Amino acid sequence: MKLVIDHQLKYKYTSEVYLMPHLLYLYPRLSATIQLLNYEINISPKPSQVSKIVDIEGNTQMVAFFKNKTKQLNISAKMEIETEIYNPFDFVYLPFEASKLPFSYSEKELEILSPYLIKDGVTTLIEQTARQIAAQANWKTTNFLTGLSNFIATNFIYQIREEGAAMPAEETLIGKTGSCRDYSVLFIACCKALGLASRFVSGYLFSETLQHFYLHAWVEVFLPGGGWRGFDPTQNNVSSGLHIALATSLHPENISPVKGMFRGSASSILSSSLTLSKL
Repeated sequence: MKLVIDHQLKYKYTSEVYLMPHLLYLYPRLSATIQLLNYEINISPKPSQVSKIVDIEGNTQMVAFFKNKTKQLNISAKMEIETEIYNPFDFVYLPFEASKLPFSYSEKELEILSPYLIKDGVTTLIEQTARQIAAQANWKTTNFLTGLSNFIATNFIYQIREEGAAMPAEETLIGKTGSCRDYSVLFIACCKALGLASRFVSGYLFSETLQHFYLHAWVEVFLPGGGWRGFDPTQNNVSSGLHIALATSLHPENISPVKGMFRGSASSILSSSLTLSKL
């Protein structure tokens, strides 16, 4: 399936400011199931330089540098994507013992995955909740992950919140409300409580039933034999070709689509729009 994505971000400042270097995560993270057919990014005012690098976690990061004062910053990212729809459960756990919790990653896997296992935000309540859901799933790994997604999607009240950091996992659990990034942080904490390496994903979700599109967040969990697999507790589904990742990270705040500061006595207002359509 071919998709056209048009992401517009506009920052307005109440007076002229100097823009410091801005980090952009607006380039799709390509894989065996996602190919980039065309890409165009336009930035106004025109940067004096744009550097494209691969960051420490393997994401494409653009760094824009500016010289002159401005009262606005407009960023337009347009891309054409070809994505393959696939069965997310079409894999075999290797070793097979990993199909049940708890299991241990191999020594070589742990050398790479250890940062994704650090139990930041894993409180006693988070661990108790994760273990209860695992028990209901008969400690089967896949059933736990889909059960956790269902628990969040059916018991929590979703709210659209385009700005601001993700809430702590326990706060979301107690309040039973949050945005997609709050749900994802909670999902990650529950996974780490049971020793499952997991990371935060920022990107887009295509659905013909959605009337409005927003930047989306979900989770990837590393499963032996299955690799990184996407789970979306907001939509209560598993990534199968309709999730287009921009970046993945240990820390949600590191992969905001646009991140930067300015110098000057001003306040800023952000407006954004996002459209996804079939090509």
